[in-house]
Amino acid sequence: MAPAEILNGKVVSMQIRERLKNQVTQMKNQVPGFTPGLAILQVGNRDDSNLYINMKLKAADEIGIKATHIKLPRTATESEVLKYITSLNEDLTIHGLLVQLPLDSENPINTEAVVNAVAPEKDVDGLTDISAGKLARGDLNDCFIPCTPKGCLELIRGTGIQIAGRHAVVVGRSKIVGAPMHDLLLWNHATVTTCHSKTANLDKEVNNGDILVVAAGQPEMVKGEWIKPGAIVIDCGINYVPGECRWRRKAVSGGGLGGGRCPGHQMKPLPCFRREVLKLSMMGLPVGACS
Repeated sequence: MAPAEILNGKVVSMQIRERLKNQVTQMKNQVPGFTPGLAILQVGNRDDSNLYINMKLKAADEIGIKATHIKLPRTATESEVLKYITSLNEDLTIHGLLVQLPLDSENPINTEAVVNAVAPEKDVDGLTDISAGKLARGDLNDCFIPCTPKGCLELIRGTGIQIAGRHAVVVGRSKIVGAPMHDLLLWNHATVTTCHSKTANLDKEVNNGDILVVAAGQPEMVKGEWIKPGAIVIDCGINYVPGECRWRRKAVSGGGLGGGRCPGHQMKPLPCFRREVLKLSMMGLPVGACS
Protein backbone atom coordinates (compact mmCIF):
# COMPACT_ATOMS: atom_id res chain seq x y z
CA MET A 1 0.00 0.00 0.00
CA ALA A 2 1.40 3.40 -0.95
CA PRO A 3 2.15 5.72 1.98
CA ALA A 4 -0.17 8.63 2.60
CA GLU A 5 0.79 11.95 1.06
CA ILE A 6 0.90 15.06 3.22
CA LEU A 7 -1.18 18.01 2.01
CA ASN A 8 1.10 20.94 1.30
CA GLY A 9 -0.59 23.58 3.41
CA LYS A 10 2.41 25.88 3.07
CA VAL A 11 1.79 26.34 -0.65
CA VAL A 12 -1.92 27.00 -0.06
CA SER A 13 -1.18 29.50 2.72
CA MET A 14 1.29 31.39 0.50
CA GLN A 15 -1.32 31.61 -2.25
CA ILE A 16 -3.93 32.95 0.20
CA ARG A 17 -1.47 35.47 1.65
CA GLU A 18 -0.56 36.87 -1.76
CA ARG A 19 -4.19 37.02 -2.85
CA LEU A 20 -5.22 38.93 0.28
CA LYS A 21 -2.25 41.30 0.08
CA ASN A 22 -3.23 42.14 -3.48
CA GLN A 23 -6.87 42.69 -2.52
CA VAL A 24 -5.94 45.02 0.33
CA THR A 25 -3.47 46.93 -1.87
CA GLN A 26 -6.14 47.34 -4.53
CA MET A 27 -8.62 48.69 -1.95
CA LYS A 28 -6.07 51.20 -0.66
CA ASN A 29 -5.27 52.36 -4.19
CA GLN A 30 -8.95 52.83 -5.00
CA VAL A 31 -9.69 54.73 -1.77
CA PRO A 32 -6.63 56.74 -0.62
CA GLY A 33 -6.29 56.75 3.16
CA PHE A 34 -8.48 53.68 3.61
CA THR A 35 -7.29 50.68 5.64
CA PRO A 36 -9.37 47.60 6.51
CA GLY A 37 -9.94 47.51 10.27
CA LEU A 38 -10.30 44.44 12.48
CA ALA A 39 -11.13 44.45 16.20
CA ILE A 40 -10.44 41.45 18.43
CA LEU A 41 -12.29 41.50 21.76
CA GLN A 42 -10.89 39.27 24.51
CA VAL A 43 -12.14 38.66 28.04
CA GLY A 44 -9.57 37.29 30.49
CA ASN A 45 -6.06 36.01 29.96
CA ARG A 46 -6.14 32.39 28.76
CA ASP A 47 -2.79 31.25 27.39
CA ASP A 48 -4.36 29.58 24.35
CA SER A 49 -6.42 32.68 23.56
CA ASN A 50 -3.32 34.87 23.85
CA LEU A 51 -1.50 32.58 21.41
CA TYR A 52 -4.32 32.60 18.86
CA ILE A 53 -4.74 36.36 19.10
CA ASN A 54 -1.03 36.96 18.52
CA MET A 55 -1.27 34.78 15.40
CA LYS A 56 -4.25 36.81 14.18
CA LEU A 57 -2.50 40.12 14.84
CA LYS A 58 0.59 38.96 12.96
CA ALA A 59 -1.46 37.69 10.00
CA ALA A 60 -3.39 40.96 9.83
CA ASP A 61 -0.18 42.98 9.81
CA GLU A 62 1.31 40.80 7.06
CA ILE A 63 -1.48 41.57 4.62
CA GLY A 64 -2.12 45.21 5.53
CA ILE A 65 -5.10 45.03 7.89
CA LYS A 66 -5.09 47.33 10.92
CA ALA A 67 -5.96 45.08 13.86
CA THR A 68 -6.98 46.38 17.29
CA HIS A 69 -6.86 44.13 20.35
CA ILE A 70 -9.26 45.02 23.18
CA LYS A 71 -8.47 42.97 26.29
CA LEU A 72 -10.95 43.09 29.16
CA PRO A 73 -10.14 41.75 32.64
CA ARG A 74 -11.63 38.56 34.10
CA THR A 75 -13.82 40.79 36.26
CA ALA A 76 -15.71 42.02 33.18
CA THR A 77 -19.48 41.55 33.32
CA GLU A 78 -21.80 40.65 30.46
CA SER A 79 -23.19 44.18 30.31
CA GLU A 80 -19.67 45.61 30.05
CA VAL A 81 -18.78 43.23 27.23
CA LEU A 82 -21.99 44.08 25.37
CA LYS A 83 -21.25 47.78 25.79
CA TYR A 84 -17.86 47.35 24.11
CA ILE A 85 -19.44 45.38 21.26
CA THR A 86 -22.03 48.11 20.70
CA SER A 87 -19.25 50.70 20.53
CA LEU A 88 -17.25 48.60 18.04
CA ASN A 89 -20.38 47.97 15.95
CA GLU A 90 -20.79 51.75 15.61
CA ASP A 91 -17.11 52.44 14.88
CA LEU A 92 -16.82 53.14 11.14
CA THR A 93 -13.08 52.34 11.13
CA ILE A 94 -13.80 48.77 12.25
CA HIS A 95 -14.97 46.51 9.41
CA GLY A 96 -14.69 43.16 11.18
CA LEU A 97 -15.19 42.18 14.82
CA LEU A 98 -13.94 38.96 16.40
CA VAL A 99 -14.97 37.87 19.89
CA GLN A 100 -12.25 35.54 21.17
CA LEU A 101 -13.80 32.42 22.68
CA PRO A 102 -14.07 31.11 25.31
CA LEU A 103 -14.87 34.16 27.42
CA ASP A 104 -12.62 33.91 30.48
CA SER A 105 -14.65 35.82 33.08
CA GLU A 106 -15.26 35.39 36.79
CA ASN A 107 -18.84 36.44 36.14
CA PRO A 108 -21.56 34.49 34.30
CA ILE A 109 -21.68 35.59 30.66
CA ASN A 110 -24.11 34.28 28.04
CA THR A 111 -21.77 33.51 25.15
CA GLU A 112 -24.64 33.22 22.65
CA ALA A 113 -25.89 36.68 23.61
CA VAL A 114 -22.41 38.16 23.24
CA VAL A 115 -21.76 36.53 19.86
CA ASN A 116 -25.15 37.55 18.51
CA ALA A 117 -24.60 41.15 19.62
CA VAL A 118 -21.99 41.53 16.87
CA ALA A 119 -23.41 43.41 13.88
CA PRO A 120 -24.05 40.89 11.05
CA GLU A 121 -22.02 42.95 8.59
CA LYS A 122 -19.01 42.76 10.96
CA ASP A 123 -19.43 39.12 12.02
CA VAL A 124 -16.27 37.95 10.28
CA ASP A 125 -16.13 34.83 12.48
CA GLY A 126 -19.47 33.74 11.00
CA LEU A 127 -20.80 32.73 14.42
CA THR A 128 -24.00 34.76 14.73
CA ASP A 129 -27.33 33.06 14.18
CA ILE A 130 -27.82 35.19 11.06
CA SER A 131 -24.55 34.02 9.49
CA ALA A 132 -25.20 30.40 10.44
CA GLY A 133 -28.70 30.56 8.98
CA LYS A 134 -27.50 31.99 5.68
CA LEU A 135 -24.81 29.31 5.41
CA ALA A 136 -27.32 26.57 6.22
CA ARG A 137 -29.59 27.67 3.38
CA GLY A 138 -26.74 28.07 0.90
CA ASP A 139 -26.38 31.85 0.71
CA LEU A 140 -22.59 31.53 0.46
CA ASN A 141 -22.17 34.90 -1.24
CA ASP A 142 -24.12 36.71 1.46
CA CYS A 143 -22.59 35.39 4.67
CA PHE A 144 -19.36 35.02 6.57
CA ILE A 145 -18.03 31.48 6.95
CA PRO A 146 -16.14 30.35 10.09
CA CYS A 147 -12.43 30.29 9.32
CA THR A 148 -11.70 26.63 10.12
CA PRO A 149 -14.25 25.19 7.65
CA LYS A 150 -13.23 27.85 5.13
CA GLY A 151 -9.57 26.89 5.53
CA CYS A 152 -10.39 23.19 5.25
CA LEU A 153 -12.21 23.87 1.99
CA GLU A 154 -9.15 25.73 0.68
CA LEU A 155 -6.98 22.70 1.52
CA ILE A 156 -9.41 20.28 -0.14
CA ARG A 157 -9.57 22.41 -3.28
CA GLY A 158 -5.78 22.61 -3.23
CA THR A 159 -5.60 18.85 -3.89
CA GLY A 160 -7.36 19.34 -7.23
CA ILE A 161 -10.19 16.98 -6.31
CA GLN A 162 -13.65 17.75 -7.68
CA ILE A 163 -15.89 18.12 -4.62
CA ALA A 164 -19.16 17.92 -6.55
CA GLY A 165 -20.54 14.39 -6.57
CA ARG A 166 -18.12 13.12 -3.90
CA HIS A 167 -19.22 11.51 -0.65
CA ALA A 168 -17.93 13.66 2.21
CA VAL A 169 -17.95 12.55 5.85
CA VAL A 170 -17.65 15.09 8.66
CA VAL A 171 -16.92 13.70 12.13
CA GLY A 172 -18.07 16.34 14.61
CA ARG A 173 -21.05 18.69 14.84
CA SER A 174 -19.82 21.78 16.69
CA LYS A 175 -21.19 25.18 15.71
CA ILE A 176 -17.68 26.39 14.93
CA VAL A 177 -16.37 23.53 12.77
CA GLY A 178 -18.52 20.43 12.24
CA ALA A 179 -21.91 21.95 11.41
CA PRO A 180 -20.62 24.73 9.09
CA MET A 181 -18.23 22.25 7.43
CA HIS A 182 -21.23 20.04 6.62
CA ASP A 183 -23.11 22.99 5.13
CA LEU A 184 -20.10 24.21 3.15
CA LEU A 185 -19.47 20.81 1.57
CA LEU A 186 -23.18 20.32 0.89
CA TRP A 187 -23.47 23.62 -0.99
CA ASN A 188 -20.34 22.71 -2.94
CA HIS A 189 -22.42 19.77 -4.17
CA ALA A 190 -20.93 16.92 -2.14
CA THR A 191 -23.18 14.28 -0.58
CA VAL A 192 -22.47 14.80 3.12
CA THR A 193 -22.77 12.52 6.14
CA THR A 194 -22.24 14.00 9.60
CA CYS A 195 -21.05 11.66 12.36
CA HIS A 196 -20.48 12.21 16.07
CA SER A 197 -19.85 10.39 19.34
CA LYS A 198 -23.27 8.69 19.23
CA THR A 199 -23.00 7.46 15.62
CA ALA A 200 -23.43 3.69 15.26
CA ASN A 201 -20.94 1.82 13.05
CA LEU A 202 -18.66 4.82 12.80
CA ASP A 203 -16.00 2.74 11.06
CA LYS A 204 -18.35 1.96 8.16
CA GLU A 205 -19.48 5.56 7.84
CA VAL A 206 -15.87 6.79 7.77
CA ASN A 207 -14.93 4.19 5.18
CA ASN A 208 -17.55 5.59 2.79
CA GLY A 209 -15.91 9.00 2.62
CA ASP A 210 -14.05 10.23 -0.45
CA ILE A 211 -13.45 13.34 1.66
CA LEU A 212 -13.08 13.04 5.44
CA VAL A 213 -12.98 16.01 7.82
CA VAL A 214 -12.38 14.97 11.43
CA ALA A 215 -13.31 17.59 14.03
CA ALA A 216 -14.62 15.53 16.92
CA GLY A 217 -12.74 17.13 19.79
CA GLN A 218 -12.10 13.63 21.12
CA PRO A 219 -8.62 12.12 20.74
CA GLU A 220 -8.13 9.07 18.52
CA MET A 221 -11.84 8.66 17.79
CA VAL A 222 -11.19 7.69 14.15
CA LYS A 223 -8.75 4.90 13.30
CA GLY A 224 -6.47 5.12 10.30
CA GLU A 225 -7.45 1.68 9.01
CA TRP A 226 -11.08 2.80 8.69
CA ILE A 227 -10.22 5.31 5.98
CA LYS A 228 -11.02 4.60 2.35
CA PRO A 229 -7.94 4.23 0.11
CA GLY A 230 -7.28 7.48 -1.74
CA ALA A 231 -9.51 9.59 0.50
CA ILE A 232 -8.73 13.23 1.24
CA VAL A 233 -8.36 13.56 5.02
CA ILE A 234 -8.37 16.81 6.99
CA ASP A 235 -7.74 16.48 10.73
CA CYS A 236 -8.68 19.65 12.61
CA GLY A 237 -6.98 20.92 15.72
CA ILE A 238 -5.04 19.44 18.59
CA ASN A 239 -6.17 17.65 21.77
CA TYR A 240 -4.04 17.14 24.85
CA VAL A 241 -3.93 13.73 26.48
CA PRO A 242 -2.78 13.95 30.12
CA GLY A 243 0.24 11.93 31.19
CA GLU A 244 1.44 11.20 34.70
CA CYS A 245 1.69 14.92 35.38
CA ARG A 246 0.72 18.08 33.53
CA TRP A 247 4.21 18.49 32.09
CA ARG A 248 3.96 15.13 30.33
CA ARG A 249 0.69 15.55 28.51
CA LYS A 250 1.03 15.00 24.79
CA ALA A 251 -0.61 16.60 21.80
CA VAL A 252 -2.50 14.25 19.51
CA SER A 253 -4.67 14.72 16.45
CA GLY A 254 -7.26 17.21 17.62
CA GLY A 255 -9.97 16.05 15.27
CA GLY A 256 -9.75 12.56 16.68
CA LEU A 257 -7.65 10.72 14.08
CA GLY A 258 -6.01 7.82 15.86
CA GLY A 259 -3.66 4.92 15.28
CA GLY A 260 -3.45 2.53 12.39
CA ARG A 261 -2.00 2.92 8.93
CA CYS A 262 -3.94 5.44 6.88
CA PRO A 263 -4.40 4.44 3.23
CA GLY A 264 -5.54 7.92 2.21
CA HIS A 265 -3.56 9.31 -0.70
CA GLN A 266 -3.86 12.72 0.91
CA MET A 267 -3.35 12.83 4.65
CA LYS A 268 -3.74 15.55 7.26
CA PRO A 269 -1.73 18.76 6.81
CA LEU A 270 1.15 19.41 9.17
CA PRO A 271 -0.14 21.45 12.16
CA CYS A 272 1.99 24.54 11.44
CA PHE A 273 0.84 24.67 7.81
CA ARG A 274 -2.77 24.01 8.78
CA ARG A 275 -2.63 26.93 11.23
CA GLU A 276 -1.23 29.12 8.44
CA VAL A 277 -4.10 28.26 6.11
CA LEU A 278 -6.73 28.77 8.81
CA LYS A 279 -5.43 32.09 10.09
CA LEU A 280 -5.05 33.46 6.56
CA SER A 281 -8.53 32.22 5.65
CA MET A 282 -9.76 34.14 8.67
CA MET A 283 -7.97 37.30 7.44
CA GLY A 284 -9.92 37.02 4.21
CA LEU A 285 -13.10 37.67 6.17
CA PRO A 286 -12.43 41.29 7.22
CA VAL A 287 -11.17 41.96 3.70
CA GLY A 288 -14.49 40.66 2.41
CA ALA A 289 -16.35 42.83 4.92
CA CYS A 290 -14.81 45.91 3.30
CA SER A 291 -15.91 44.98 -0.21
